[in-house]
Amino acid sequence: MKSVVLCGSRKYRKEVFEWARKLEKAGIVVFKPIMNTNTRIMDLEEDLKRYAFLGLTWHHLEFICKADAVFIYNKDGYMGVSSTLEMGAAAVLGKPIYALEKDPNEPVRDVLIDKEVKTTAELVRLLK
Repeated sequence: MKSVVLCGSRKYRKEVFEWARKLEKAGIVVFKPIMNTNTRIMDLEEDLKRYAFLGLTWHHLEFICKADAVFIYNKDGYMGVSSTLEMGAAAVLGKPIYALEKDPNEPVRDVLIDKEVKTTAELVRLLK
């Protein structure tokens, strides 16, 4: 059974979860990001805010360790800080990195993308 971890911005939450649904339907094990939308996290006391962000960050990094591959949902070429960090972790771990789009505006990230993948069907073929 192949697995993939999905990474991407909260602004594409709906699209990322739609990809997850389609991949799961095709029999792929999908590790989904939490994509926290609770804005009250910023109102926490500093030490609690730190623990909350540590938990969110390490939770997703653990998914990267477990997954066979990483898929970055970077619609319109957008990739934020968290996805960049996750991409670096995947590269260090030797995981294949697939992305919706190449990243010609940021060559340091672009060279880490193994393949541009436009559809869930194409990703399923690569993972099986």
